[in-house]
Amino acid sequence: MPKIKTKRAAAKRFKATASGSLKRNKAYKRHILTKKTTKNKRNLRHATIMDKTNEKNMKKVLPYL
Repeated sequence: MPKIKTKRAAAKRFKATASGSLKRNKAYKRHILTKKTTKNKRNLRHATIMDKTNEKNMKKVLPYL
């Protein structure tokens, strides 16, 4: 059977944790930052765990993660 190709765009955006769940960065931190509060922008800095509903699809896209 041939090797499965990894989707490179997804590989750059997600990292696997030790428990096997996926870590992602939060959105809405690129532009139009003047109307966002300092507290909101500070909370957007931290990475978070991907939701379980999307995790099954992402494991197909990232077979060797």
